[in-house]
Amino acid sequence: MSEIQVASRYAKSLIDLAKEQNSLELIKLDIDTFISVVSASSQLQAILKNPIINTDKKLGILNELFGGFNPVVLSFFKIVVSKGRSSILFPTAKEFINEYNRIKGTVRATVTSASPLSEAVKAEITQVVQQSLPNGGSVELESKINPDLIGGFVLKVGDRQIDTTIASRLNQLKKEFGRKI
Repeated sequence: MSEIQVASRYAKSLIDLAKEQNSLELIKLDIDTFISVVSASSQLQAILKNPIINTDKKLGILNELFGGFNPVVLSFFKIVVSKGRSSILFPTAKEFINEYNRIKGTVRATVTSASPLSEAVKAEITQVVQQSLPNGGSVELESKINPDLIGGFVLKVGDRQIDTTIASRLNQLKKEFGRKI
């Protein structure tokens, strides 16, 4: 079974437990914090993935860093680590957020542009994406900057991508000229 499948199953279990405990929002906040901390620390990522580091040491580190978390999250960490699956904690947390967003009807969109977008442009992009949703869910827009794009933007929503960059258009022209010659 792939890592994503395992992480998805663990995430769904945590979601179910959070719903049962009526603490979905609190647990989501803890998972957001966990993702943020682990993303920022390559050392922590390496510790969680390293099979040589013993379970007690990993649990101690997690307890030290995240001891103020909801007891459900801490128990979940303990179970996953004690099963020798600490390497999937981070993917599980990301899958938890994906599942949470699915439940709440939230769609994550990423817009990459050559320069920073104004708040008005971000709001307009959010509105357009929101209108394209079948159930009128909410949109969580992430903005990235890539100066190599020259101009325009790339919008990713789920598995769909809209590329309006100048570089993309130049490549299309190049292909068209190549076919005509």
